[in-house]
Formats: sequence, structure tokens, C-alpha cells
Amino acid sequence: MKLMQTHGWGPMSTRSLARVSPTCGTHMSPVARPARTSIGHCRGLSNNVMVKNDGCGRISGLRCRAHGEGGVRTLEGDVLGALSTIMDPDFGMNIVDCGFVKDLEIDSGSGRVSFRLELTTPACPIKEEFEKSANAVVSGIDWVTSVDVKMDAQPVAPLGPEENRPNGLRRVKHIIAVSSCKGGVGKSTTAVNLAYTLAQMGAKVGIFDADVYGPSLPTMIRPEIRVLQMDHETKAITPVEYEGVKGVSFGFAGQGSAIMRGPMVSGLIEQLLLTSEWGELDYLVVDFPPGTGDIQLTLCQTVAFTAAVVVTTPQNLAFVDVAKGIRMFARMEVPCVAVAENMSYFDGDDGKRYQPFGEGSGERVQADFGIPHLVKFPIDSRLSAAGDGGKPLVVEDPIGATSQVFQELGACVVREAAKLARVPKNACRYDSEVAAFVVKPPSAHTGEGEAAAYYLDPATVRRNDTSAASINEWTGEKMLSDGDIPDDIEPMDIRSVGNYAVQIQWEGGFNQVASFELLSSLPRLSQEELEERRNTPRVPSLDPLI
Repeated sequence: MKLMQTHGWGPMSTRSLARVSPTCGTHMSPVARPARTSIGHCRGLSNNVMVKNDGCGRISGLRCRAHGEGGVRTLEGDVLGALSTIMDPDFGMNIVDCGFVKDLEIDSGSGRVSFRLELTTPACPIKEEFEKSANAVVSGIDWVTSVDVKMDAQPVAPLGPEENRPNGLRRVKHIIAVSSCKGGVGKSTTAVNLAYTLAQMGAKVGIFDADVYGPSLPTMIRPEIRVLQMDHETKAITPVEYEGVKGVSFGFAGQGSAIMRGPMVSGLIEQLLLTSEWGELDYLVVDFPPGTGDIQLTLCQTVAFTAAVVVTTPQNLAFVDVAKGIRMFARMEVPCVAVAENMSYFDGDDGKRYQPFGEGSGERVQADFGIPHLVKFPIDSRLSAAGDGGKPLVVEDPIGATSQVFQELGACVVREAAKLARVPKNACRYDSEVAAFVVKPPSAHTGEGEAAAYYLDPATVRRNDTSAASINEWTGEKMLSDGDIPDDIEPMDIRSVGNYAVQIQWEGGFNQVASFELLSSLPRLSQEELEERRNTPRVPSLDPLI
């Protein structure tokens, strides 16, 4: 049986998420909790899981104590359930959720289990305790006869792994969208000042101006070199730099603003974003153009956004358009972490606070869509004057009252991005015993209760691909029939894409990005179907999928 790449999950701890240690993600001894027999709580990661069988395609000999997700008993579920009782106190999650468990192999005939624990540094001071705890909990499974644990280390990767970040974005840790879906509300001003605020907080930052029709960045910053440079050998674009922040805008291409159709603009934006050599960045702030059309969708589909900041004004008229943008991000499963309400108020000489444009739009957005933070900005003539002068206000007056509000917004973004980075990354895995995907989206771990895992047929997932390779973007017609996809197709690799989708590599080399929204809409395998799959020999397909 061939080696399969799988992904799983583990229970969230009720502890608060502590800081991440620079050594190994923990500075305290690992905590082992009593093992549970319900695999509703046995959700582990195993990067490469092999279950050896009796040669007939059927798992033989041993039965599991624990029940698999949804009540189906699996050997893998037993092992991952045991390991999910070992907690990393600093991450506030078990070692399975942390992604430490790799290369799990199970020999069902002899009861031998082997796996690798991959910590975030070889200098971890308590790696011996992790090794002892892992040996103890897995040895405690009644069918296990021997356990082989190997210790390893790998530096912490950004939210989107480098191999999932295309081209120049490989070393960008977090990509933050700033959007309003309505012009004239101060979105670009917010985006630029947020970028420089994050830089003042000690981060490495870049800003990408995605508005080709009316680029604002060339007006708001004045770098010494005002034209983008291209490496003739690598064809990579070198961003301009001002006050330590890298910037890319069509306005720096020496072409002014563009006059072209939507599809051409989408391709141009994608080229500017992906071929720019951003280098190592903690945050890349993307200033979205107004609207919810092709350009915005292309951006969301091209890269894995960490989060979005929505900009509005107090009027109810602004709410209508902003709501459209939030629904777009929700559809693409990009979490909106803050609402920035511009022109919210001013403080008069009489000591009173006035709201000349009304109030309530920001609160309504926050309440209707559950966005955690609302930051209100005062009417400040210096804000627009500084932008028009090519020097953002937070750079010109870093300790002023408005700059302090930007510090508040920057802190919100940093905190929420950190929380999202610690959301369990392994919400989908492939269970070779039942030849099915096991899915539990990260949104189930938000504290709103435990959601049950569900199983999907791999062929069904592949047949419902929505990319341009499978769907004609002009007519909406499917380009492949269901018969073109083998019923016994298997994934070669599964990886998380941000916190809203998974990337599946299929036999034959095809890569599919499937959002959790899509996966949740597909028909699920029943208990009877799962039992039948577990007891039926499977003969792998000999013809690769083209």
C-alpha cells in the first residue's frame, strides 16, 4: 500500500493561548491528559500515514479500542487520539494540533507503531519529556506491541507555508487586505498608515496598491527611486522603498493610471503582486480597489490572505457597500478582524465630541458580521494633508492623537493574525482505511462548540473542482465529465491554504484548492458506506489521472 500524505486535528485546549517560546513552542513540561475513547476528540496530524494490511487490501487482525471520527473505528484514530492527550502549554494545543506528529506508520499485523515528533528547534529543552510522554500514551493502547518515536526539528513556518506562497510571496508571513468596496471613505489612507504603523511596531512590512485605475501610493509616499526596477535575468520586480517599507503600485511603473478591461487588469495585478521580490516580510498590506468584482476575486484566489480590515464611514449609505465586501471575504473564507470607521468624530473647542456624519455604521457592521474590533478615527485635516504631501501622518507625527488610534488598529491586526496562525492547521486528512477525506474546518475551533467531523469521497471532491481547469469561466460549463475522474482516485498530498481552504495534489499532478465552504456543501459518506469501504478490498487505479 503506498505512502499517503494525510492531515488531521486535535482538541483545542481550554487554556488561553500563551506566547510562543523561541525555543520549541513550549517552556513547560508537556501535560498528558486522560485518554478519551471517542475519536470525536482524536483528531491528529500525521504527515505520511501508512497502515500495513494483509495483502488483500483489507485491514486485518486488530480492532481499535476507540471509535474513529463519526463513530468509525480506525487504528490511526487510536494512535492520534492517544497523542492528542499530550499538551504543549505555550501553544495551548495538543502536539497533534501543533503539527508535531509526522510520518505515522502502523503495522496492523504485529501492532508496531512508529512516528516522528517534529519540534520547532533542535534546542528544545524538554524534547526528552515529549518523547517519554508519546511513548507512554501510545504504549497504553491495548493492541500496540511496540512504539518507535524519532525526534526531529523544523523551524516554524509562516501561516501559509513557503511552498504554498507563489513566487515572490514565498517569505511573506501574513497578507492583510484593506478594503471598503466604496470609494472616498479613506481606505488608501488607512492602508498606508496601517503599513507604516506596523513597521513602527518593529515588523518588516510591504504595501501593495491593487488599484490600477487610480493608484494612490505614488501620491502618499515619496521614495527616492520612483520607478519599479526589473531584473532582466529573473524578471523579478524590485519594489520601491520609503522609510523602511517596501511598496509596489502600477503608478510606479511609469504608466500613470490604466485604461483597460477587467480581465486585463486582473492579469496585470496578479503579475505585479507575484513577480515582485518582496523578500522576508512579516506583513504585506494590500490596498484593495473599491468593489467586489473580478479584481477582488482574483486577489483572493491568487494568495492566501491572513485577514482583512474593512474601512467605512458613519453613514448608513456606506454600510450597504461595505456589507457586500464583507460577504465577499466570508465567501472566500478570509476573516475580517477589524472595522476602521473614518471621519467618525471631532472634538470641539468646547470639550464636546461631535459626529457630523452621524453614527452607527461601524457598530452595525461589527454587530451584524461578528467582527471583533471597531476602531474609530477622528476627522483630522492633517491626515489627508500628510498623504497628499507624500509623508504618511504616522511618520510625520508618530505620537499624535490620530497616530495613537492607528497604533490601536495595528495592535488589533497583530493580535488577530497571531491567533489565526495558531488555529489548528490540519482540518482535512485522508484516511486510507476507509479511502475518504476526514474534514473538520478550523471555524469549528472558535469556541462556539465542537462540530462533528465528516467524511467525503475523494472522487466527489475532485469532480467538484471549481478552478479554471475544470470550469469554463465564460460559460460556467464543466470541462470534465464525472466519468473522466476514476472512482478510486486518491490524493498524493494535502496542505492547508491559509485558514479557509486545503490544497490537494492528485495523482497525475493536478492541484486543487478546495475551500471549506465547498467541502461542506458536498454529499457526505454515511456510516454504512464507511463500514463497507473499510471491509472492501481496494485495488489502486493503474491509470494516472491526466
